[in-house]
Amino acid sequence: MPDQPATAPGRSRDLPVVLRHMLAGVSPLTMLSYLALSLGGALAGGLAAVWLVPLVQPGHALVLAGHSFDVRGGVAVQVAAFAAVTAVFALLRWQAARLGARLAGHYGMGLRREVHARLVDASLPSLANATSAEIANVLTHNAELITQGFNALMQLLVAMVTAIVSLGLAFWISPTLVLAMPSFALLAMLASRVSSREQERVSRQYIVDMTQLFWLSEDFPQRLRHVRSFGKEPAEKAGYGAVSARIAHGYRRHLELIASGRLMLELLAAAGLALIFLLAYRVHGADQASLIAVCLLLGRLLPYLVLTRQSFHQLRSAVPAFELWQRYMQLDADRAPAAPARATHAAGVLHIEQLRLAPPLSGVDVQDFSLLPGALTLVCGDSGIGKSSLIDVLAGMVQPAAFAARIGGRAVGFEEYRELVRHGAYLSQSVRPWQRSVRECLLWAAPEATDELMRRALADVGLDRRLATSSEGLDTALSDASSRLSGGELQRLLLAQVILRQPFMALLDEATSALDEVSELAVLAAVRRRLPHTILVVVSHRSSVEAIADNGLTIGGGAERTATAFKTAINGH
Repeated sequence: MPDQPATAPGRSRDLPVVLRHMLAGVSPLTMLSYLALSLGGALAGGLAAVWLVPLVQPGHALVLAGHSFDVRGGVAVQVAAFAAVTAVFALLRWQAARLGARLAGHYGMGLRREVHARLVDASLPSLANATSAEIANVLTHNAELITQGFNALMQLLVAMVTAIVSLGLAFWISPTLVLAMPSFALLAMLASRVSSREQERVSRQYIVDMTQLFWLSEDFPQRLRHVRSFGKEPAEKAGYGAVSARIAHGYRRHLELIASGRLMLELLAAAGLALIFLLAYRVHGADQASLIAVCLLLGRLLPYLVLTRQSFHQLRSAVPAFELWQRYMQLDADRAPAAPARATHAAGVLHIEQLRLAPPLSGVDVQDFSLLPGALTLVCGDSGIGKSSLIDVLAGMVQPAAFAARIGGRAVGFEEYRELVRHGAYLSQSVRPWQRSVRECLLWAAPEATDELMRRALADVGLDRRLATSSEGLDTALSDASSRLSGGELQRLLLAQVILRQPFMALLDEATSALDEVSELAVLAAVRRRLPHTILVVVSHRSSVEAIADNGLTIGGGAERTATAFKTAINGH
């Protein structure tokens, strides 16, 4: 669970767990294809290095490990063969890198989708100790660290295969020359990175998408209540999955560009080597040719030494990141995903015979309290007294310690009650619209709403005059500096969502806190008027709201934590 202490980062005994998870995320056939491409590339690269020997010693048999190989054909044929083998090597490496990029992108997309889906389905008590910053980290940077660790593992596999092949060939050619320092080490180091305009564009878009993911993850616990009350879990998952897919494409394209740059450098290097040997083959001896071949074989390993060190560092960084990801994957589920709730209106008065909150929430015990459709019920009390905890239970998002209720004279248990309030609406003072425009925000709540219905709802909450000053109207952007809405205007917009939804129950937890008292009363009165079949529950610290409330509950403090109600007697403790 998120409140569990984090384990020590980088522990060696945790690394096998991470490696198993990474390898389990790849199908065996795909992994075999990746290893086959890597092995083929290593063999082709080694063969290209060995083929240099007859180029500097034309007309002589190729002697390797005591065995003589008669290489037929002129210099032009041998050069063409060398160029062909080198091209095959470069192409195999390129294909292996492309496959590795697709694997890394798919793995990262899966990480984000899985943990986000788990968060959307998580119970609210399991998120009690989670912070928005940590959740944002799990969904963005933390998942990126694990993905980088996966990519490092792929690089290590390539380095291992290349090292085995290159060292084997070097020993086979001349064991005494294995310790020779390669003269092309600097050239190999310079080929580690190639920049381009497209890489810059991909990197910028990658940052934009990561920022959008952070925005979608901000204030997640409060936002989750809003999403659930509107029955938008599938849309939430789909939208997040689309952003994750764009990030996967950018990550894959970034790695493909690096592979393409490396391909061009290796082809140019092969062409340069071929030209050098065409001009100078008569002046080189067998020892020089063997030295060059061994140096090339060993020189091919130097970039991998750098990559290996970096890869191990990335794998160690992925261990604590994976532990955090795994703890969030173990969150308790609130309920199994279900079909969107049908629009349901209250069939009568909802009479709560008993509702007692469970620890660690506030131990408020509500008895004999009625919630009426079309009426405004006010819940008030000191901060931290248990108002929001009570709202969570009324929203059906937290299991109470005890629950007994009747609706229309018929007894209902909590599970049936949860199904009734699934067609609900939850707003709090910390929920902010994350859509791009006013229209998108309203259609998210009511996809079937027409422009006329949306404008009428905006007029009800007093936002029509503000949009009248914008040339974009319903398409006014919510994030642009020129059209950005204030905190109070954003709360009005969310209340317009509630009106369009026509919920069974609307729960407003300080949802008008950014409005002045006069505006708050006017907006709440308009919402009540437009929702004649909805149970409307409002949490507010302002005593002025009591003037328009039809029913209410005041939770008091003290050792016994007593509570009083308007028109109904209840006790809290």
